[in-house]
Amino acid sequence: MSAARPARGFVCVALLAALAGCTLGPDYSRPDAEVPATWKELPPHKVATPADTAPRGDWWTVFDDPVLNDLEVRVAAANQTLRAAEANHRQAQAAITVARAGLFPSLGGGVDATRARARGGNGGAVTALTADLTGQWEIDLWGRVRRLVEAAQDTAQATQADLENTRLALQTELANDYLLLRVADAGRRVLQETVAAYERSLVLTQNRYAAGVVARSDVVAAETQLLGARASLIDIDATRAQLEHAIADLVGQPPAAFSVAVVDTVPPVPDIPASVPSAILERRPDVAAAERRVAAANAQVGVATAAIYPTLSLNGTIGFAGTSLANWLSLPNRVWSLGAAFAGTIFDAGALQAQRTEAVAAYDATVANYRQTVLDAFRDVEDNLALLRILGEEARVQDETVRAARESVALTLNQYKAGIVAYLNVVTVQAVQFSAERAQIQLNGQRLSAAVNLVKALGGGFDAAQLQAAAR
Repeated sequence: MSAARPARGFVCVALLAALAGCTLGPDYSRPDAEVPATWKELPPHKVATPADTAPRGDWWTVFDDPVLNDLEVRVAAANQTLRAAEANHRQAQAAITVARAGLFPSLGGGVDATRARARGGNGGAVTALTADLTGQWEIDLWGRVRRLVEAAQDTAQATQADLENTRLALQTELANDYLLLRVADAGRRVLQETVAAYERSLVLTQNRYAAGVVARSDVVAAETQLLGARASLIDIDATRAQLEHAIADLVGQPPAAFSVAVVDTVPPVPDIPASVPSAILERRPDVAAAERRVAAANAQVGVATAAIYPTLSLNGTIGFAGTSLANWLSLPNRVWSLGAAFAGTIFDAGALQAQRTEAVAAYDATVANYRQTVLDAFRDVEDNLALLRILGEEARVQDETVRAARESVALTLNQYKAGIVAYLNVVTVQAVQFSAERAQIQLNGQRLSAAVNLVKALGGGFDAAQLQAAAR
């Protein structure tokens, strides 16, 4: 037999076996999920909206705040949770190469030299020299390896969606913390103005008490009111500090090395157009991750099914063996071997069939998780659409409440100065004004949080179509 014949025979057998192979297990199709035609919380005239202003990519720019824009960039660059998610995605990508390697033969080689003399022999020591190249290949007759590759690809796509979901969660957490910090700054400004007003009221009552116009009780009431406002001012500083520390953690900085300058204006609440419900399946990264895990579990059913059937393996060796370095690599010292093995399980007490049943159950669980994730996504959107609508109506009423409260304080103070009403009336209307103004600011904070959470519920700037080209 010529030197090329064993190699040609090995290749031919392998190609024929590969061509005859099939892929066992169910082919994947995305599970059905109930999708409403429209959002319940949108007015009838707003079934569809233009997408030109919809958040995409850098969605936080809708708040038009340069400080927030800078902080969001820093989250992407330095957040440790995001780095961990990126590392998990790299692991999953490497697993594709590991799985795909099973489609190809493995080759190994070695060189060995030994010198020995037989016990009791009269001759000298004999040197044995060998060099060989070995190959082994498990033919993927039933598609087990191909299903493993599918599962690895789907898992890698799921980890990419996980990465995007982590990124979106961190972005929205930062936006919420930053906007609440601005709300705290605005609340601090209102409290400072309130403290200043109460100080003026205290001076007024002290002067009127000194003139014998009012009782000591008016002075005590004014002092009590002022001290309460000062305590609230200290409390809001504590809230601001905690928010600033949370932002520092998100951008990968120790709190001692990080600060956000005080700006007592709150960004306006932007208009966040809601896409049609079916778009949630493409725009929510958590939904995309759940769907990719269904695909990976489906492929694992194929892996478990193929494991029930026998395996076909080819192995071969080619090399040289001799006792002299001078003619070691010569044609007469050539050695080779070629073999095939067809092996299967005869009895395993039902273990392989149970493993397939286990894989089917795991697939059913991922389908249920996917459908629940879709339901949760729809609920998130509806919740925040409802919040924005209801809080918007409440804000309009609250604005009128603040206007009326301020007018009431001005009128009552004039009446007190004229001696028409007691100071208790002033305390009452000032307390109402203070409460109304704080409620107004807190309401704006709730509306901003609802806007941020609606962006998150809609999927931010994510697009599941990006996954189709990933990990292939």
